[in-house]
Amino acid sequence: MTRRTRRRLVTGALVLLLVAVATAWIVKPWVPDIDLADPGPKGTRVHEAGVFANYYPADEPRSAAVLLLGGSEGGITDRVAELAVDLQRRGFSVLQPSYFGAPGQPGHLERVPLETFDRALAWLRRQPSVDPDRIAVVGHSKGAEAALLVGTRHPELRAVVAGAPSSVVWQGIDWDMPINPGPSWTANGKPLASLGYSLWRPWRTVGQGYENGLTHLSEHPEAEIRIERTRAPVLLVCGEADNLWPACPMARHLRARANERGGPVVTVLAYEGAGHTAFGPPLKLADPHLTERFTGGTRRGNYLARRGGWPRVISFLEQHLA
Repeated sequence: MTRRTRRRLVTGALVLLLVAVATAWIVKPWVPDIDLADPGPKGTRVHEAGVFANYYPADEPRSAAVLLLGGSEGGITDRVAELAVDLQRRGFSVLQPSYFGAPGQPGHLERVPLETFDRALAWLRRQPSVDPDRIAVVGHSKGAEAALLVGTRHPELRAVVAGAPSSVVWQGIDWDMPINPGPSWTANGKPLASLGYSLWRPWRTVGQGYENGLTHLSEHPEAEIRIERTRAPVLLVCGEADNLWPACPMARHLRARANERGGPVVTVLAYEGAGHTAFGPPLKLADPHLTERFTGGTRRGNYLARRGGWPRVISFLEQHLA
């Protein structure tokens, strides 16, 4: 093979690589679709007064209620709807709001106004099926981060439950421009102080980026969630083998901060062998949702965590919303 031929082959390969990169950047196959799931026969769609949500009213009037917040998947997902229906079956009225990706909302989990949750709570209180004095907030993953922030802003809440929680406010997630996104949340138009996560290597877990970010927490103490401002009791559920972020260490950090600063009673349920899917109603052992390698934990570990943890979540809500 002559030098000219080799040069042509190398040039052609580079051109093909550039075309592939440009095509991928345009198509962005890594960007998840925003899910706006139908509420189904047990719920109704709400789109009014700055609230885009699915609502699952209890059968009895003046019921206890739950503001249910999903995670970074965006929109109103079927998975979160399963939690809503399970809570509704147990006698709670449940509002499952979207906070990004729906009409009139930010397109990414970036600079999301916390007032979105204020409006959702106000809407929930006005419903005839709801006792406005018996409301809790429940969230999972990024929704757990939001739920904990909501708890610091609303002393009237009776309980806070966070699955796979965070002890800090993280920078946002912009799948279109994943390099150095802005903060996740704003309040009164101003960004909340946030902690940056580092880029992770493809052969390592996503959680490595968050673990690396936590090593810089002493430089950004203002990013910590001020759990001591919460008046309601708090229940945190996590899996020790979480691959998405270090939920159990962050849960224990929240509990320690609350104890040190005169905050609420914080209970941590930590499950060995469970990952990011440790939170939620029990699933059958064969359910593929229990074996997502991306989220961590073993099939049996996640199965046992949900079977043991969800009844304790329900008991916690029933106790404090009685």
